[in-house]
Order: sequence, then structure tokens, then C-alpha cells
Amino acid sequence: MKYTQILFNNYPSLRQVEKEISTTITLMIEAYRNSKKVLVCGNGGSAADSEHIAGELMKGFLLNRELNDNDKKIYGKYADKLQYGLPCIPLTSFTALSTAIINDNAADMMFAQQIFVLGEKDDVLIALSTSGNSKNVVAAAEVSKNKGMKVISITGCNDSALSDISDITIKIPESETFRIQELTLPVYHAICADIENEFFI
Repeated sequence: MKYTQILFNNYPSLRQVEKEISTTITLMIEAYRNSKKVLVCGNGGSAADSEHIAGELMKGFLLNRELNDNDKKIYGKYADKLQYGLPCIPLTSFTALSTAIINDNAADMMFAQQIFVLGEKDDVLIALSTSGNSKNVVAAAEVSKNKGMKVISITGCNDSALSDISDITIKIPESETFRIQELTLPVYHAICADIENEFFI
């Protein structure tokens, strides 16, 4: 796992969560090999991270992901502009739907409702919450578990509602929100880069 080793060299404090990061990569690779998808959610800065993660998975990140010759024939004039991707849905993107759920149902269900409809057994939820206790993210994780999905949480260093129910919790070794967010980005960059290497080299 080339990029995670670079991550630990650049951010030595993250060696505390080396096992969790490695297990996350293995779990996500297995899901993608079995034609499953990843869903991501979070609030505020974590919402931005959700979109960012999807961007690194759904198109070329560090690699070009060029189409093979057969697909180039199929997609013709568009072939040089298309790239292979790994399915990832940022649940933060559905603005009209989310506001309808908040208005008509309950604010805490804005992600859970989407997972109830979109999630399938053995899909993966990446739940982002610096506190680990955001009610709408916890609800999303609980519904995901009910659907038979795997839950990966990225939180701060403290035990939390998310860490209690997740399959894997990457506890960033910081307690202040902005410090957690500063280290969250290089963590998911390394995860996405190593997954990309697995499928597209």
C-alpha cells in the first residue's frame, strides 16, 4: 500500500490508526470486486469531504484510468474523454431530496432515508463526523447496519456513538474539530490512491 506508507511518513501520528486504514482499504477493495458501491455522508466540513471522496473514486485521481480498446470502440468520439471510475454516492449531493426529508419527515433522517432506498447488502457507508455523535450520521450508520452494509467511520480520537456501531472506526488522533479535519483529508487521499492502484495499474 504505497500511498498509506507515504501518509505515515508525512504524518507520524497517524500510525496509531495504521491497522484501521489498512483494513478500510481491504474492505473497500473487496466491496468493489463484488460489484458493490460506496456511500458517503457528513455535515459541514465533513459534507465537503464526502464530495471530495466521491471525486477521487468516480474518476481518475492520480492515474488516467484510460478505457480499454473494446470500450474505446463502443464509446467512439467520447472515449478519450471518459475514464473508469469506482461507484461512490455522496449523500450530501441530493439537495432537494434532503430538504424534503428534513421538512416532511425528520432532520435526523436526511441520510438514513437515502440509504434505506439506495443501500444494498455489503455496500459500504463512509460516515464522517468529527465528534462521532452527529445524529443524522449515526442514524445513517444504524440504518446501514440494518441493511447488511459495512460501516467505516472517520471521527476524532474519542469513543463515540459511531465507534460503537461501525465495523471500522478511524479515530484521527486529535480532539479539536479543525485539527481532525486537517488530518482527515490526507487519510482519505491515501485510501483512495491505494484503491485506485489496485484497480487501474
